[in-house]
Amino acid sequence: MSDRRAALITGITGQDGSYLAELLLDKGYEVHGMVRRASTEKFDRIEQLRDRITLHQGDLLDQRSLVDALRASRPAEIYNLAAMSFVAVSWIQPTLTAEFTGVGVTRMLEAMREVCPDARFYQASSSEMFGKVREVPQNESTPFYPRSPYGVAKAYGHFITVNYRESYDLHATSGILFNHESPRRGLEFVTRKITWHAAAIKQGRAGELHLGNLDAERDWGYAKDYVEAMWLMLQRDLPEDYVIATGQAHSVRDCCRIAFDEAGLGDYEPYVVIDPAFVRPAEVDHLIGDPSKAAGDLGWTPRTTFEELIRLMTRSDLELLRSG
Repeated sequence: MSDRRAALITGITGQDGSYLAELLLDKGYEVHGMVRRASTEKFDRIEQLRDRITLHQGDLLDQRSLVDALRASRPAEIYNLAAMSFVAVSWIQPTLTAEFTGVGVTRMLEAMREVCPDARFYQASSSEMFGKVREVPQNESTPFYPRSPYGVAKAYGHFITVNYRESYDLHATSGILFNHESPRRGLEFVTRKITWHAAAIKQGRAGELHLGNLDAERDWGYAKDYVEAMWLMLQRDLPEDYVIATGQAHSVRDCCRIAFDEAGLGDYEPYVVIDPAFVRPAEVDHLIGDPSKAAGDLGWTPRTTFEELIRLMTRSDLELLRSG
């Protein structure tokens, strides 16, 4: 073990985990990641980091593996980013979503209590917990009303983190992150689905884009900006929960307009097909976050606008498809 400060990231192979690993390495951390055993392992997002990080096999469904991962890495900071992360799939696998995204947080906190109770713990909470919103914009005291199995599981993970902080005096913090995207976002997520299809249609590889509710609005930010907020939360001596957002909402329609413009296609409407298969059983209508507490306490504000984000994602997909 080196003298550098150690951090363990669960979900290191995901969008947020890869950006957070880069950030921590740049800050001189010894970075450990927890990965699940799989028949086809996907390390694309961290391939460029493989020789600079240490990976441990572990699973949020298996308590012993979490204890072993913590004993091996001895982290000063733990970032729990692993989850069943796609809202739509939570309707198909609601029980598994509850186990991973909800109960898995308890297993991680129990392992931390056993192995490294003095470490600092970050829980990836979600704006999906607000669901059928009680007020606009949403802040740290807005009541939750989740509208998907994913949102319900995230609410459990959030409150169990608060409970362990208050019951066992752990340095445990939840970041209530609103939607955050990047070129590393999975193709199943609507923003990346739009930017990839705009690029593919431009290059003659696709003819149309199937979407659900074009009027659904979200507060979308850039994942690379948001992982910095995670780190800032764990640098504070007092653990508290923070909404991380841009404070501005945009529609799926706005995303289409910008992406198709950046791809040089002009109007998106001739290419978009409204498909009932992509309409949620219970829609979340108007998520928009109030990040003023994060600005005041952490000095954090988003640096990338929504338009800049969608344009950089579209350019990335154009380049990806050209090189592919």
